[in-house]
Amino acid sequence: MANAGISSPAMMFEQSDDHKPVMWLRGYPLFATHVIVGVYVISMLVTTLAGQGGMMAMVQYLGFFSEGVLRGQVWRALTYGFVNPPGIGFVIDMILLVWFGLELERFFGRKVFLRFYGTLYLLTPLVFTLLGFLRPTDVVGATGGLAVFVAFATLYPNAAMLFNLLAKWVAGVLVGVYTLMHLFSRDVVSLTALWVTVGFAFAFVRYEQGRLQFPNLRLASFSRRPKLRVLPKPSAHAELSDEEEEEDSMSEVDALLDKIAKSGIDSLTPKERQRLEKAREQLMKRETPRR
Repeated sequence: MANAGISSPAMMFEQSDDHKPVMWLRGYPLFATHVIVGVYVISMLVTTLAGQGGMMAMVQYLGFFSEGVLRGQVWRALTYGFVNPPGIGFVIDMILLVWFGLELERFFGRKVFLRFYGTLYLLTPLVFTLLGFLRPTDVVGATGGLAVFVAFATLYPNAAMLFNLLAKWVAGVLVGVYTLMHLFSRDVVSLTALWVTVGFAFAFVRYEQGRLQFPNLRLASFSRRPKLRVLPKPSAHAELSDEEEEEDSMSEVDALLDKIAKSGIDSLTPKERQRLEKAREQLMKRETPRR
């Protein structure tokens, strides 16, 4: 087996705070993913207690309406996800988020995951606002569950799912089914939002893996002569900064080892292999006694 002989990441390298739980509740670790799901669940309970009439009032004040946003009611792009009536769709979204979002957070760390989900959360109202110039659009409720699963399938494409189906095939089937549903109902707005969020999830993971590079656009300089700068001599403080950067990079190794344990060493990208090899060399240098 590809993962034979691999030790636990916690046994080889100390986890950074970014990869540790936010808090512990009666011995159970709580990550940022759990907090997000908890907020959604509380909003669902509040919506349920408010009833049909109360929910309509919440939609009027908190729901996303492109016409209202274009008139300056920008808070609607942030509050639309807090109106969640109970239903099977809500349960499925929460399962996708807590299950696969937790794997993303454990691999990339809390900061990267929050940046990913925060951008994902704002993408839907952004798309709906732009399409609102053509016709009014609206949306309420939690979103992004499918995109989170697509991000997981991009990170672990060969992970076995239900009935031993690979994650990449399950993600492709789900995206294809939702696409056909929107095409059948001629819902161009929902179709556009689907592909934008799914495409972002795929591109985000590829970029964090180092497998997707964006062009570096530099503005032309208008100065006639280049400016010369005197570089300071390297000091002990600079050397300490380099050592701190090396120690920070070691926090990523536990996530790489977790990836090897799940998908095998062949799943590592060339950039990830270089990080792992660099960490190994640093560990050997620390263990070698100085003369």
